[in-house]
Amino acid sequence: MANTTVRGAVAIHGQNPQYLVESVIRNRIYESSYWKEHCFALTAETLIDKAIELKAIGGVYGNQKPTEFLCLLLKLLQIQPEKEILLEYLQADEFKYLRALAAMYIRMTFRPAEVYEILEPLLKDYRKLRYRGMNGYSIIHMDEFVDSLLVEERVCDLILPRITKRDVLEDLGELGPRKSRLLDAMEGKSEHGSDRSRSRSRSTDRSGSSRSPSREHSRSRSGSPSRGRSLSRGSKSPSSPGSRYVSRSRSRSRSSAGSVYRSRSRSISPDRVNGSAPGSPARFRSRSRSISPDRMDTA
Repeated sequence: MANTTVRGAVAIHGQNPQYLVESVIRNRIYESSYWKEHCFALTAETLIDKAIELKAIGGVYGNQKPTEFLCLLLKLLQIQPEKEILLEYLQADEFKYLRALAAMYIRMTFRPAEVYEILEPLLKDYRKLRYRGMNGYSIIHMDEFVDSLLVEERVCDLILPRITKRDVLEDLGELGPRKSRLLDAMEGKSEHGSDRSRSRSRSTDRSGSSRSPSREHSRSRSGSPSRGRSLSRGSKSPSSPGSRYVSRSRSRSRSSAGSVYRSRSRSISPDRVNGSAPGSPARFRSRSRSISPDRMDTA
């Protein structure tokens, strides 16, 4: 008959595979029009076309009507395809509802260790799925759906078979420790950051070693000319009598009586003040704070 399990089917959890769906929901699926029109005489190959046409996942909606997702799930339990075919369903990345259907079937029929090994890689899939329930449509993601299969007891209005916890399987040695993508990413960032800090420290050490000789060389070069100039300026001694000496400093100068003194300070020459001849002894009046030696002699 159309509702019987295929011959030679293996019992799952000690019972008929179709009995994994509750009797009330199973009878509603048998009475639905989708089951009668589209699920008749389906095989593992022709079921792919129906799964690709799915628009949502879910359990029952409205007046306890089963979704198309539940109808195809019951058909998989009825024909019981091989494990290799189900793994091919999972590898079809472009058909997300086919992948969700295969994940639901694997959770209900496979051994606990195999369920964790096969479904945990699907936690990397973040695509959106439409979920149809009693409250209408909602949006979930593939990783949320897979996590609910591994953690929760009821998914899509179906009671899932009990599954052994992962830590128990790890203690028994059937599973290895779980690899978290978040921890791997954090370790990768820390290693990358340490490499950057090492490269920065190396670059600073190299730059410091290359800068130090140049600084010493520049200091040695900059120090010698300035000292030479200061010594050359300071080596100018007072001129002999009769020479013309131009002073750039504000220091007191001791000139002889016969020398002609030129100063850049604001001073009044004795010729302009007394109107005397240029050869007469000069009485020099200066507005600067310096005192000329001639004035000291006349005083």
